Amino acid sequence: METADVVIIGGGIVGASIAWHLTDAGCRNVLIVERESHQGKGSTGKSMGGVRAQFATAVNIQMSMYSIQFYSEFDERLGQPAGYRPQGYLFVATRPSHLEYLRTNLILQRSFGLQQARMVSRDDITARVPQLRSNDILGGSFCPTDGFVDPYSVMTGFTACATERGARVWRSAEVTAIRRDPSGGITGVETTRGAISTRIVVNAAGPWAAQVAALASIDLPVQPLRRMLVPTEPFDGISHEIPMVIDMTNGFHFRPESLGFLLAWNDPEETIGFKTDFEPSFIEKVLLRAAERVPCFENVAVNPKRAWAGLYEISPDHHCILGPVEDVPGFFCANGFSGHGAMHAPATGKILGDLIQHGTTTVVDNVALLSPARFAKGELLHETAVL
Repeated sequence: METADVVIIGGGIVGASIAWHLTDAGCRNVLIVERESHQGKGSTGKSMGGVRAQFATAVNIQMSMYSIQFYSEFDERLGQPAGYRPQGYLFVATRPSHLEYLRTNLILQRSFGLQQARMVSRDDITARVPQLRSNDILGGSFCPTDGFVDPYSVMTGFTACATERGARVWRSAEVTAIRRDPSGGITGVETTRGAISTRIVVNAAGPWAAQVAALASIDLPVQPLRRMLVPTEPFDGISHEIPMVIDMTNGFHFRPESLGFLLAWNDPEETIGFKTDFEPSFIEKVLLRAAERVPCFENVAVNPKRAWAGLYEISPDHHCILGPVEDVPGFFCANGFSGHGAMHAPATGKILGDLIQHGTTTVVDNVALLSPARFAKGELLHETAVL
């Protein structure tokens, strides 16, 4: 039987980051179990790749600040490319309530040391992205250290460096059971490739986290929600140096991608479920909102065959679920990122590595806020800056 100090279920960007942080801290006998033949076939390879610190809660701001700093140093530290491009996030406000919301968030962000974020005027916005329809724009906020990464490259880099230090990856291996001793603690994992003896399991299974938790008789409130992305064909009507632009009127957002742009919108009619097929009718919905805010997008070309769908792993309060499960010693969660998995992967890896090895972390002030136990206790967090 195989043995491991830590078994990580899920080899996407979050699982890979946890493996790297553990091996970086000296824990070598780490085993990633990935059910697909290649890592990144789940949400990692379908992510929009945005990273931002412009959040509305302390814990998300702190996780973003650790992660963005890490991404800025990734290539040098790991000798692997992260594709980090600090082109910023630009929130565009069209209502007084939007501006007040952004100002309130900015005060909180600055209190945690995010000095780069700032409020911007309509003139600032149109100077940065002249193609925006601006007659209803009141102002907004901008942070130049926000931007984008390549999640697949990050996952690959984390994995390569972790395996160089002794971590192993089992691909095409699905977890079928999680064994526990009479006191409830973890004793091992059964997979389609064989059994593994371990005292520590990390659930990094993304949208499938609830099913993995159920193998250990844990009720984890994580649900899959489809999100769709539409890349345009090559388009040079807008500079490719612009930031991620978020229209707060309706949540439409877009950013440069290759020779074109990547268009996104959170369809309020979308329902929970493991739906990974792209719905062609979404193209008309997103292009309508794109042309409303960016008139030159009215004639942009889109190939439906290049559009794709991925899954968010939604938690009840849109915050991640990090840490040990109290009544199942040795079972740790790294779940429920609600669209922020790639963004917060470095911080998650550090936090889980710290909690596994030391029981505490300094990445966030109060990691207990993210505990799986918060749902049963009714102590939910509230993040409103969700895209």
